[in-house]
Amino acid sequence: MLNLFEKRCFAAAAVLGMAALAAPAHAGKTLDAIKSRGQLVCGVSSGVAGFSQADSSGNWSGLDVDVCRAIAASVLGDPAKVKWVPLVSQQRFAALQSGEVDILSRNTTWTLTRDASLGLSFTGVIYYDGQGFMVPAKSKVKSAKQLKNATVCVQSGTTTEKNLTEFSKANNLNLKPVVFEKFDAANAAYFSGRCQAYTTDASGLASIRNKEAKNPAEHVVLPELISKEPLGPAVRRGDDEFFAIAKWVVFGLIEAEEYGVTQANVEALQQANKDPAVGRLLGSGEDTGKLLGLDKDWLVRAIKATGNYGEIFERNVGPKSPLALPRGSNNLWSKGGLMYAPPVR
Repeated sequence: MLNLFEKRCFAAAAVLGMAALAAPAHAGKTLDAIKSRGQLVCGVSSGVAGFSQADSSGNWSGLDVDVCRAIAASVLGDPAKVKWVPLVSQQRFAALQSGEVDILSRNTTWTLTRDASLGLSFTGVIYYDGQGFMVPAKSKVKSAKQLKNATVCVQSGTTTEKNLTEFSKANNLNLKPVVFEKFDAANAAYFSGRCQAYTTDASGLASIRNKEAKNPAEHVVLPELISKEPLGPAVRRGDDEFFAIAKWVVFGLIEAEEYGVTQANVEALQQANKDPAVGRLLGSGEDTGKLLGLDKDWLVRAIKATGNYGEIFERNVGPKSPLALPRGSNNLWSKGGLMYAPPVR
């Protein structure tokens, strides 16, 4: 049995342990750098409609772009305080590793090799995708398994290139990859007839068809998906504080959709609501921001800047957008999809 002194020691240790768990987070070197320069540096694609693309005036939009805007709003109080760095596939990981960008939000697939060997950490999944094929409608091809001996346009330095080789070998198709470093070159080759098919993420094919085809109806995205492509942002490994912020901004946007908190009603709900879960999200109940090194309104600013996850999806890639992609697997878990966020509490 413990004597009185030992019991008191254990009780004191328990109290100190609980206090440590509840202590505010230190800022971390990445967050310090972002605040010092007054800007979040975000690595994006060189142009994928619906995900990250600049218009003729240099204004960026897309699902990946909105993630960075939301983080900038949370951290800096202004979603416009983002420096956009367009990166081709071969540049993206080196740019993050070297510190050229703070976060990579660039339709990038989360894989074991990338997660374990590149010195980076994926913060979650913002779009569940899969690799598909696009062909001219006049080819009458209905299945990717009908592409035996076909030339296929593909971008180098991607999981897409490896998946194509494995799919060809597994199905004895003898597919002939025509490899390009940049999307623009691959797009031009396919639409000029140099390749009989084009392969990339199915969302990317929808984007390319909508953006580049003279008549989108003349091209068909085949029904098969030959891979799992969970797309999400990544940050440098070793800065747990910024990793936590990047994760929880996205989780917060997903949970905001679940609780019906939108860009239009977030301020009203912050002032008056009776749901403790909503109160935690909006800082009117518990102050979760201090655990991230932020203030209590961190998530309110993000939602005001971009809307919740569902609003971001609908605006950029959903059925009413030019890409017209179904919500599908990217719906909330409570509506038959895969989007599930740990609770903000």
